[in-house]
Amino acid sequence: MNLRDLLRITSRTFAIGIERLPRILCDAATIAYLLLRVSDYLEDNEDMQPDEKIRLLNLWVNILREEQPVESLTGQLTHANTENPDAIVAQHSMEILMHMHSLPYEVQEIIVHHVINSTQGMARWAGKGSNVNDEKDLDDYMFEVAGRVGYLVTQLFAWYSFTIRNKQKEIMPLAREFGLGLQTVNVIRGMREDFERGWVYVPKKFLTEMGLSKEQLFDPQHREQALQVLDMMTDKAERHLRQALQYVKSLPWWQHGIRLGCIFPLMFAIRTLAVCRHNAQVFESEAKMTRNEVKKIVMDSTLWGWSNLWLDRYYKELNVIGE
Repeated sequence: MNLRDLLRITSRTFAIGIERLPRILCDAATIAYLLLRVSDYLEDNEDMQPDEKIRLLNLWVNILREEQPVESLTGQLTHANTENPDAIVAQHSMEILMHMHSLPYEVQEIIVHHVINSTQGMARWAGKGSNVNDEKDLDDYMFEVAGRVGYLVTQLFAWYSFTIRNKQKEIMPLAREFGLGLQTVNVIRGMREDFERGWVYVPKKFLTEMGLSKEQLFDPQHREQALQVLDMMTDKAERHLRQALQYVKSLPWWQHGIRLGCIFPLMFAIRTLAVCRHNAQVFESEAKMTRNEVKKIVMDSTLWGWSNLWLDRYYKELNVIGE
């Protein structure tokens, strides 16, 4: 199985954006994404106890540092449940690392640095458990699993583009916000699935303000209060996504492939947020865009994504329920 196939089985939506990047960036982003999916697999694994997750995440860090052979991890994953696409990616860790070593050395350094930092953050949270007390805790978790990815791709873009390199310091804070925005939407749309595996990422402070427990958040008898908690989460997501829009607009218009690599996930996120907003379905199952909406966003953005005026207008259009 080649890297593009691995990318597509783990996330069709992210693959759409990554595959629009210029060739070297496409390769680098694909490899970085897949390495992070290995970390995600170890962190999210429902069959592992926290101590085992921490041990394997730290082993993965040592492999990335080239202090231990990759077989020390893959040898423990031969019987992993391959119904989970991330398990398949983890089993192919050796091939992914081999492809990474064919990239320019500076690109390898960027990828390894941020994947290690993110993996160490995941290990810390695996030990901490789902103790999300307030918004600061949630931001800390989301930074480790997504905000650092914003830093990673921005450094890759800066390596590739002189114009972006000159703006790097200015847009790095926006890159963090981009990651937090995408992850907040991910938390919202996956709220029910996370609850069923024992995790609730909604800050306890939000629940306390509405007089709810974690269990009551998903109880139909408390739907009115739960929808107010959902409003707090969607408002938070939108605050981050507005900054993500500024990030995209700061990218040079003539680097259309780079812009599309960011526009697609941003517009998918804002549309998903509109679908989730004040929608009780979020507490029952995952709320999603339709395939036709995905196709339309891809087509419209490809035609007009070079224009910042259009981006402002389209962002507002997608952010309306029922559009």
